[in-house]
Amino acid sequence: MRRIYKPAVSASILPRLGKQTEAFHMRLCLIPDAQYEDDAAVERAAAGPGVEFHVARGRSVTALDPEVRRRADMCLVWHEAPIDREALESLPSCKVIVRCGTGYDQIDIVAAGERGIPVFNVPDYGTTEVADHAIALALALLRGITTYDAALRADPVANWNWAIAPLVGRSRGRGRVFGIVGLGRIGTAAAMRAKAFDYDVVFYDPYVPDGSDIALGIRRADSLADLLAESDVVSLHTPSTAETRGMINAETLKGMKPDAVLVNTARGAIIDIAAALDAVASSRLGGLALDVIPTEPPGADDPIHRALSGRESALSGRIIVTPHAAWHSVEGQREMRERGMKTALRFLDTGSLRNCVNLEYLQGRD
Repeated sequence: MRRIYKPAVSASILPRLGKQTEAFHMRLCLIPDAQYEDDAAVERAAAGPGVEFHVARGRSVTALDPEVRRRADMCLVWHEAPIDREALESLPSCKVIVRCGTGYDQIDIVAAGERGIPVFNVPDYGTTEVADHAIALALALLRGITTYDAALRADPVANWNWAIAPLVGRSRGRGRVFGIVGLGRIGTAAAMRAKAFDYDVVFYDPYVPDGSDIALGIRRADSLADLLAESDVVSLHTPSTAETRGMINAETLKGMKPDAVLVNTARGAIIDIAAALDAVASSRLGGLALDVIPTEPPGADDPIHRALSGRESALSGRIIVTPHAAWHSVEGQREMRERGMKTALRFLDTGSLRNCVNLEYLQGRD
């Protein structure tokens, strides 16, 4: 899940532009996959004079104008454009990369480090939004909200029936267990919200030191299997890493309660979607609530696409999918854009490596 690195940082990786003691240099900020419609208005306001922008809405850095790529001093990337070795090689002047979000699995942080390029994320955006969304997804299934709404829209007379939602029972609170996998900022916020609903909250995160459970008034599970076995709701809050990808699969799903609800607002690759849908359809898992899936949006042959088509009656009322929207709010998006821009400039101006995610891979520049 999370690893915290505290290596010594060589001064040789600090930016050479600094306060621009030589001839004025107009910095170029490349945004290859902007997730907004304006021309970087928020970023421009945060940057002030001295920065020009190239805003694209594609999925490939190498497909962009070669001159833009050659000149770019910084790159603010969202989640659609991979920053792999090929992309990095096409950015010869790039000195800093900021992932506008928390997860950075589409960035080759090792290759960036080898080139002396620090990679940052924006870890403090969207905590409230994602935690709220996770709780809302769970409760929407457990109270039948979306099932009732869809049925009444289809026929408000014939479907005026409280019995049509398959997962509704005693509100999952006192005496019920809410499992959190990954106790970072968002996982902690979700745990506090679950406590407010009188859940018995348990978490699994081997990278969180002892005592966090006591401070938060929750319990620690010693293994993922232990957490899955006792939880009525399981909410995932981990990054996508070699350790977590496919962590919820056909084998681990066998250890869950047959009426449990699984919620994922983290990364799509954490769950084997086909296995999870099969578990729901065969009544080995109560429900599945997803804000993220491995391929976004899903293709026509994607199991999620087929599930949402309504052709599989066994899934009716048991799955909810939202379009990678848990992070979104007007306020949250503005904050993320401002903080992403300021993070890049803070490094270029001062050499600050706060929130750098590839410290251990950075090498000195010539």
